Amino acid sequence: MKELEVSSLLDLDRTIAREIFSEVTYPWEVLPLIHDFVIRLGSILPEDVFFRKGEDIWIARSATIAKTASITGPCIIDEGATLRPGAFVRGNVIVGKKTTVGNSTELKNVILFDQVEVPHYNYVGDSVLGFKAHMGAGAITSNVKNDKTNVVVKAGQEQFETGLRKFGAILGDWVQVGCNCVLNPGSVIGAQTNIYPLNSVRGYVPANSIYKEKDSIVPKE
Repeated sequence: MKELEVSSLLDLDRTIAREIFSEVTYPWEVLPLIHDFVIRLGSILPEDVFFRKGEDIWIARSATIAKTASITGPCIIDEGATLRPGAFVRGNVIVGKKTTVGNSTELKNVILFDQVEVPHYNYVGDSVLGFKAHMGAGAITSNVKNDKTNVVVKAGQEQFETGLRKFGAILGDWVQVGCNCVLNPGSVIGAQTNIYPLNSVRGYVPANSIYKEKDSIVPKE
């Protein structure tokens, strides 16, 4: 399904992680590859732009990191990014250029493209967030099914077996997620789509649409 492919969801010119997507069709296929990719990429980053802190943590010299932010590697924090007080980076993470990771926001095994905003009380695990994606306060990705079986992406009548037990969500470029939303395992949100607050989302939501509630998804005018 073309709409679920990397080329339909993400602008690869807006991430330092472009290379990891070069040999996959669907963006969730990169999730098991993030750990090794971060270590490989970090080892060749220019020392005049990035400094290495501890084991397998690379931070751009222009990034702003609060003293109370917690960072565990492997991790790359790109130029101009901001980690606010209480941000919690658990490893296998790429934070894009000018991206904001806010207070009490937790990241684990994720790629955040450039200028992403996860600014308030967000959990983002086993996920990919495209260019300028925004998650409102309290919005989270749920990355494990209750029955602990592998995640299946559902798009209309089609189903895609991911082979992954942990898979949160894929947000295309410019996606806006309202406050206190839950993105259930295997959610894929097309580019330029808005999700209204307080929704529980699952499956594929088409690009350029407004998700008012489960049975009310309308195209943008």
